[in-house]
Amino acid sequence: MSQRDRIRMSDDEIETFFAAGRKLQIASANADGTPHLVTMYYALLDGDLAFWTYGKSQKAVNLRRDPRITCLLEDGIAYNELRGVTVYGEVELIEDYDRVVAFGMSLTARYPEVFGADAEAMRPFVEQQAHKRAVVRVRAKRTASWDHSKM
Repeated sequence: MSQRDRIRMSDDEIETFFAAGRKLQIASANADGTPHLVTMYYALLDGDLAFWTYGKSQKAVNLRRDPRITCLLEDGIAYNELRGVTVYGEVELIEDYDRVVAFGMSLTARYPEVFGADAEAMRPFVEQQAHKRAVVRVRAKRTASWDHSKM
């Protein structure tokens, strides 16, 4: 077995890693081809990575023009602790108000340290924000993963 095969995460390990993660780095392509890289809070939407953003944000503009995206979730400090998953995919932009509200509420509930322990108390904020936001759902085409603790 190669070193690469030994450190690859299983599907279950990736699922657990995404469930525990907090911040997702996402890259889209600017009009001039340079990467636009930002960090976003995220949640899973029917098993897919997803986040919400302003509909007029640079990443939304980029993804409307070119739906390809790369996402990275990583963790660890010392080399033997490094773990990560890179997802290469295409996005579905969801702008239906009710679906954006539903996703915003799930995102709010996932991050009580950011939005407060009572997600339902945030509903007026989510409903107001949903008018100008879109949900970006990542449809994975392929993934790469590593867990150096397996070495």
